[in-house]
Amino acid sequence: MLEPALLQSLYNAMYRIRIFETRCIALYRAGDIRGYFHPSLGQEAVAAGVCAALDSRDSIISTHRGHGHCIARGMQMDRMVAELLGKETGYCRGRGGSMHIADPEMGNLGANGIVGGGIPMGVGVALAYSIRGEDRVSAVFFSDGAANNGVFAESMNLAAIWNLPALLVLENNQYAATTPVESTTRNPVLSARAAGYGVAAEHVDGNDVEAVYAAAARGRALCRSGKGPFLLEAVTYRHMGHHVNDPGTYMPADKLAMYREQKDPVLVTRPLLVKALGEEGVKALEAAADREMDEAVAFARSSAEPGLDEFLHEAGRYA
Repeated sequence: MLEPALLQSLYNAMYRIRIFETRCIALYRAGDIRGYFHPSLGQEAVAAGVCAALDSRDSIISTHRGHGHCIARGMQMDRMVAELLGKETGYCRGRGGSMHIADPEMGNLGANGIVGGGIPMGVGVALAYSIRGEDRVSAVFFSDGAANNGVFAESMNLAAIWNLPALLVLENNQYAATTPVESTTRNPVLSARAAGYGVAAEHVDGNDVEAVYAAAARGRALCRSGKGPFLLEAVTYRHMGHHVNDPGTYMPADKLAMYREQKDPVLVTRPLLVKALGEEGVKALEAAADREMDEAVAFARSSAEPGLDEFLHEAGRYA
C-alpha cells in the first residue's frame, strides 16, 4: 500500500493530465490549437507512475502522445498550453507545438512525431550516462506500434550488450494508430521479447498506478546497479481515437466502455485517496488543479505570438 503523500502526488499528476487534455481538446475544437493533437486520456497512470519513480537526475524522452509525460515530470501547465497555442511563452517559444515539447532543465529531452524515434535517442542518452560514469537513468516512452519498428530491436540489443541504464517504457494502449495489437504480432505480450536479448522485463496493468510505480522503481534500481536495460510493458487503453479528429469507430464499443467505466486510472485511484484525505480533501486538490488550468489558459491566450522578424531572420540562416 502506498504512503498517503505518494498516493496524493500520483493522483494529483493523473488528475492534472486529465484536466489538461480535456480542456485542450475544447481549445482545439474552438480553433485555438492548430495541427495534430493526440490525447493520452486513459493512459495517465503510466506517465504518473513512471515519472514518480525517477529523480531529478534522470531524464525522459517522450512521444507524440506526450502531454502526460511532461506534466508528470513537473512541467508547468501554463507554458505547455502556451506552446500548444503557438505562443512565445511556450516551452519551445511556440515552435514545437503538441508533439515537440521539451525542457532539458526538467530532464525532459523532448518528444517527436516519429513513431519509435525516441528509442535510439534514449539509449544514446543512457550510453552517455554510462561513459561519463553518472548515476542517472534514461527513461524512454514508446508505444506498442513502435515495438514493431526495427529500432526497438536494435536499440534494446545495443543497450543489453553494453548494460546501459535505459528504462524502456512500452505504453501498450493496444492500438498502433487504428490497428489492434493482436493483428500485428502473434504474442500480444510484447515484453516477452526481452528474453531473447537477455533483458529483464515486467508486464503490468497500466491502469494501476501503484503497479506501474512499483515496477518502474524496480527497473530504475536495476539500471542503477549496472544490470540494465529494463523493459516495462504497461498495458492500458486509449479512451478515444488515435487523435482528436479520429472518431475511433474501429474500437469495440463494449471494450471501450469497460475501460472507461471500470479501469479508468483516475476513477480507480480516487477512492484510495479519499480513504487517506477524505472527500473534501480530494475535492480541494481537484479544485486547485482546475484553477491552475484556468490560469494556464488565460496566460496562454494573453501571451504574444512569436515575432515575424525573428522568424524571417532564423529562416534566412538556413536558406
